[in-house]
Amino acid sequence: MPEWLNVILRSLFLLVVLFFLTKWLGKKQLAQMSIFEYISGIVLGGIVAIHSFDTDANLINAFIAMLVWFIVPYLVDIVALKSKTFRNFTQGESTVLIQDGKIMEDNLKKEGFSADDLLQSLRKKDIFRTADVEFALLEPSGSVSVLPKKENQPLTPKDLQLQLAPEKEPETIIMDGNVLLEPLANLSLSLNWLETELDKMNISLDNVFLAQADTDGQLTVDLYDDQLTVAQPTEKPLLLATLKKCQADLELFALETDRPASKTLYEKNSQDVQDAIDLVKRYLQ
Repeated sequence: MPEWLNVILRSLFLLVVLFFLTKWLGKKQLAQMSIFEYISGIVLGGIVAIHSFDTDANLINAFIAMLVWFIVPYLVDIVALKSKTFRNFTQGESTVLIQDGKIMEDNLKKEGFSADDLLQSLRKKDIFRTADVEFALLEPSGSVSVLPKKENQPLTPKDLQLQLAPEKEPETIIMDGNVLLEPLANLSLSLNWLETELDKMNISLDNVFLAQADTDGQLTVDLYDDQLTVAQPTEKPLLLATLKKCQADLELFALETDRPASKTLYEKNSQDVQDAIDLVKRYLQ
């Protein structure tokens, strides 16, 4: 076998093995690696690199070495899940960098964290003054978690005592021009409904790159042709406008009639519609 072909085959084999080993170790290793996981990742990559180009090296030995470096981190993770002491030893503990608005200089030195490092980490959180921070924590993964002071935290609907309608995540029902039937069924929507909504927008299915629908049946689409402008969903605003028009018409009827019984009926129905508007307004805005 030519040496170049041998290198290609060895590389492909070790790449496949490394892929499955990394996949079995879990997504956590890809997102936030501990010290132990960082070391094992480097070693696994080194084993693959060495045995890919060294055609004299035994491929079985490479597989065994990779298996060992897979089993050890895997067992470490299992033990760490059951023992906090062991988890703190292998993964490290969080370190307080700012507490009660004061910078912990000793902790910064302990972690080898300079003032510039701290300021850079705060800027990543859109905070440019340490005086605006109530609490900051250096995580074992190396990221910094920040709690701004109360007066510097963004307002939420809860702070304003606003009650918002519950909202679930939208479902992607068209991707790459193909209709996804399962998400469509999850929303209790049919293919006929989808075709009708696309017809309303004067859009063909072939031109839709991505489409999403929410639990209220509102459809948003992105087209392959970026030059075309797609109208925004109007179902909710139209429904709210219709309710308001009904309420206004009932008030007008009450003013125009001379019959006391009819006036009372119109006024009562007008108030009922207004109560309904107040109830559903937050869902339709």
